[in-house]
Amino acid sequence: MACSTGRTTHEDREDAEVAARAIGQQLIVLSASNASEIRAAFATFVQRGVGALIIAANAFTFSNRNEIVALAAQYKLPASYGLRENATAGGLISYSASITDAYRQVGVYAGRILKGEKPGDLPVVQSTKFEFVINLKTAKRLDLTVPLIMQMTADEVIE
Repeated sequence: MACSTGRTTHEDREDAEVAARAIGQQLIVLSASNASEIRAAFATFVQRGVGALIIAANAFTFSNRNEIVALAAQYKLPASYGLRENATAGGLISYSASITDAYRQVGVYAGRILKGEKPGDLPVVQSTKFEFVINLKTAKRLDLTVPLIMQMTADEVIE
């Protein structure tokens, strides 16, 4: 089972539902807008026998990352996060666009504008650099073995 807490975009949810069906799994999506709703979502996950979580990447889950990571650890639920900060805070894994690269792109755009280019004439740019982070400390606490090939492909392995 894959689950999500926090707010997700409609497209993200549809993609997750398609992926879950493709592997014969049920997707349970729960939203939260405050700390008590986060705790209630985790209680529901446990009650429904959820085996793993996908935590959406947004401002809410970022600002509540410590609570979410702590609850995932408390209930021994492996979780994948959309922000690297969650993995560095103790989450199991994250895969996300590189914030450093995004800031670099902002700097390039600012430079082009300062040199006289019109903002409306600049192309829309999406992130092309992504970071995969694995927290082996968390994997050990969850009694999970992370395959060596995953560790080798990760941008960062926290030991």
